[in-house]
Amino acid sequence: MELKTLAYQGAGFLHQSSEAGSIFTPEDFTEEHRMIAKTAKRFLESEVRPNHEGIEEQNFDLVKVLLGKAGDLGLLGHSIPEAYGGLGLDKVSKGLVGEFLGSAGSYSVAQSNHTCIATLPITYFGTPAQKEKYLPKLASGEWIGAYCLTEPEAGSDALSAKTTARLNAAGTHYLLNGTKMFITNAAFSDTFIVYAKVDGNAFTAFIVEKEHPGLSLGVEEQKMGIKGSSTRTVTFDDCEVPVENVLGEIGRGHVIALNVLNLGRFNLGSACMGAAKYALELTVGYVKERRQFGKPIAEFSATQEKVADMALRIYAAESLQYRTAGYLEDALGGLYESDDHRLIAKRLMEYATECAVCKVYGSETLDFVADESLQLHGGYGFIKEYKVEQIYRDSRINRIFEGTNEVNRLLILGNLLKQAAKGELGLDEAFKGAIAEMKSPKVEAIGPISREIEAVQAMRRVFLFAAGMAYQTHGAKLGDEQEALMKLADMGIALFAVESAVLRTAKALGQNGEAQETVKIEMAKALVDDALLEVEMAARKVIQGMASGKQLSASVSMVAAELGRLQRSGGIASKRHIAETMFAAGQYTN
Repeated sequence: MELKTLAYQGAGFLHQSSEAGSIFTPEDFTEEHRMIAKTAKRFLESEVRPNHEGIEEQNFDLVKVLLGKAGDLGLLGHSIPEAYGGLGLDKVSKGLVGEFLGSAGSYSVAQSNHTCIATLPITYFGTPAQKEKYLPKLASGEWIGAYCLTEPEAGSDALSAKTTARLNAAGTHYLLNGTKMFITNAAFSDTFIVYAKVDGNAFTAFIVEKEHPGLSLGVEEQKMGIKGSSTRTVTFDDCEVPVENVLGEIGRGHVIALNVLNLGRFNLGSACMGAAKYALELTVGYVKERRQFGKPIAEFSATQEKVADMALRIYAAESLQYRTAGYLEDALGGLYESDDHRLIAKRLMEYATECAVCKVYGSETLDFVADESLQLHGGYGFIKEYKVEQIYRDSRINRIFEGTNEVNRLLILGNLLKQAAKGELGLDEAFKGAIAEMKSPKVEAIGPISREIEAVQAMRRVFLFAAGMAYQTHGAKLGDEQEALMKLADMGIALFAVESAVLRTAKALGQNGEAQETVKIEMAKALVDDALLEVEMAARKVIQGMASGKQLSASVSMVAAELGRLQRSGGIASKRHIAETMFAAGQYTN
């Protein structure tokens, strides 16, 4: 298959601007997208929520029944080709199913794990025979899948795994030995995507069935949250795996493991965004009813600010999630039937940075919204009877799932440094260009969000200024300066989130006009207000870690001047209006 040129190159947002018309937004959903979203929502409301208590009590037979019903509705087969019993839908549909089931807590974890990292390795890297054998059953829910990568001594450093595989004397089976831990769906899974080192060296993926001799499960882990999700160790003691169950090429298991995790991170961002919407809906309903000092607490401006801040985070998360969904579909659309595994791997890796942002921003948005939701519920939020108590507990794992947020932050800047090392991006030139632009006068545009558009450009200049300065200071050793990389990642994450929201707003304005999009305008303005301060503080910290004396003073002054000129008044009024909009709708709306 010929490799087509992508309209947008991965991580491009860090060093170049995009046009509003080039990104996918929720306003672009097709009728097919809306139908799959409605199907997921109906399933959640009619099947999952009525069975909440059984799921939380670890009735895994019930969970498996529900997964089967999801399979009957096509909710397990959205990312499986039609030729193998799936629907073969696009990545926007994948994101929508993740979003609308995101508030399902433990059940969401089970389904998401099954449809993403437990199935996609076979979808993209399986042989025709493997696809024919496994995918129809995984699509229908007859079989459930699990993903086995983490080990007791191999977490973030997954490639240091100790599980081994050696060919038996007859040459018919590989014998796997080792232990995988924290395996989601372990109790009721039929297939396990397992990573082991052939002859102790060649990191390789295998499809292992629960009935293969030598596979055993540990006891259920007693977790703080997602209690209805099965989490066990999986142990292999001379586990006999047929040679035809090698997935992909021997020695190239890392290509599958790391690239499929990119889609897992995207998927996790969708689920977190959906759960955050649900938490906000519960909170809006509560604060409108709860009275203190003679009036509903929704009438207090401190409450309004909290509700507005939650809505703003969700608007940005929603914007960047579906922008990334559009990019992923651009890269992977048409590859369901491809057997060019190197092309597939290349395309899965293309948007690794954006997927990492989805995971980090989505999980931290949910944590923020869950925390503020519980706070606004007061003491009631700490009681099991109120749903925000569980949302709060369940949310915490998402900053650890699919690579910790710290690892993902390092990945964001690591990809940028790789581009620089390959000569694909001249950081020195970008640094000098940012300085020149920061010193030159700006021509003001005309329009309701002209400041916001310029603010995105200014944040990008400041990011490139700080990143270039760090690169000039540390050179090839910058990868070891994790404190600086974390803060640069924070700047990049804020840039992608705000740019996605601003571009979405600009696109909506172009289509519908200013009068129809007042809420989106207010959200874009308020997001920029907060991001300017966030980016400035992060940039100052990066610079303070490298410069001193006159260089420190001059650099900090440049950053402050570039971002400070874009501050505006009226932020309080904007947030009060946003809160009022949420109260009127009774839920998140834009």
